[in-house]
Amino acid sequence: APHEIFNQNKLLLSGHLTKPLLAVAFLASFGSSMLYGYNLAVVNSPAKYIKDFYNETLLESHGLTPDGHLLTVLYSLTVSIFAIGGMTGALLVGRLVTKYGRKGTLVRSTALVFMGGALMGFSRWCRIPEMVIIGRFITGVHSGISLSVVPMYLGEIAPKNLRGFLGLVPSIHICLGVFIAQVLGLSEILGKEEHWPLLLSLVAVPTMVQLILLPWFPESPRYLLIERGDVHATIAALKWFRTKGNIQAEVEEMQEEQRSLSSMQTLSVCSLLMDSCCFTIERLGRRPLMIGGFLFMGLCCAGITVSVLFQIKLSSCGVVGNIFGIRKICFCVFFTAGVPFLITAELFKQSHRPAAYTVAGCLNWMSNFTIGFVFPFLEIATGPFCYLIFCVVCLGVAVYTFFIIPETKNKTFLEISQMFATKNEICEEELYPNSELKMALMNGYGTLDFHNKK
Repeated sequence: APHEIFNQNKLLLSGHLTKPLLAVAFLASFGSSMLYGYNLAVVNSPAKYIKDFYNETLLESHGLTPDGHLLTVLYSLTVSIFAIGGMTGALLVGRLVTKYGRKGTLVRSTALVFMGGALMGFSRWCRIPEMVIIGRFITGVHSGISLSVVPMYLGEIAPKNLRGFLGLVPSIHICLGVFIAQVLGLSEILGKEEHWPLLLSLVAVPTMVQLILLPWFPESPRYLLIERGDVHATIAALKWFRTKGNIQAEVEEMQEEQRSLSSMQTLSVCSLLMDSCCFTIERLGRRPLMIGGFLFMGLCCAGITVSVLFQIKLSSCGVVGNIFGIRKICFCVFFTAGVPFLITAELFKQSHRPAAYTVAGCLNWMSNFTIGFVFPFLEIATGPFCYLIFCVVCLGVAVYTFFIIPETKNKTFLEISQMFATKNEICEEELYPNSELKMALMNGYGTLDFHNKK
């Protein structure tokens, strides 16, 4: 009955979705993921003023009067350099999270935001246009790091039954960042010629909040135990995140994963791509969200194409506004439903996860950069049918998910690995090469102890 389901969910949330867990999810996404969405949209409103600034400074410094084509190229570079920085940051994720941890990486990377924000904020006062481009690149590096580290951190601190819920928090904050950038960019607020440097440098505000508060939160328990072997810190972190319930089962599951990985090193990106086992556990995700999200995004693309084809019957200005308004709203809604940043945390084991996020991040930023440069030419070549290409891609992912990807809800990382090992007929020795060792259960959260398997 509906009331019974509601009571069960209420009991589940009261036992596992604690205030500390929500606070960490909100804070980590507020100072990181939201900035990614903000930086994607913030340069749209002041485009004219940025071009004028480039025109004025080039004339002052070099006596050069650039034409419209050169100004467009410089502005395009300002927009797309953010994706280059993001790709650079994604390449650093593997080493950073292994050396500094998940929370430690987020805290240290905040310095990049302050550097980039300062460069963009003082660029107009210093009359140096290069400061805008360099600042965009540096903030892109931060977004490339945080876009991978935040879902990794949240996926590891969340209990298995709430991993999907917390995985949506970064996506929601990305859409919120896009919305805030569009609102602040209105001419009635900060969308004025004298205010555009302030609009670009506001990224430092949420990052300051994150820098002040996030260091007081614990590190990922899985990182502390599996990669650092710090049992006492792991227990303290779990007790902090789980104010209710028995954490013994979680500790034992982490011990079992540590045992299975005790003879394995953290994989590099090249090793990940060459590891045949990782592709056997590559086909998983959250079926309803993946199928629904990509299906409706594909339908939105088709709807936009139809709207453009019938624009002759409507007023030109009204059509343009309606098309792009529908596109932004629909894609924000269904992009969140697609949980694109949750899946990677569930796809790979602890030893594979940093390299996996590096690969996923690079592909994401390469796609952003490619679309940013190719789409204007694609629109000229294909007209309103350009959106059908994205429609086919989205529908293809939905079909692939429907036929290939099973549900992983309420499964631990170890259970997911075992499930795909069974599905692909991989023996336990191949999945866990150190299976001759058995982890003794921690009696009263004691020290780790290994002994030969009888």
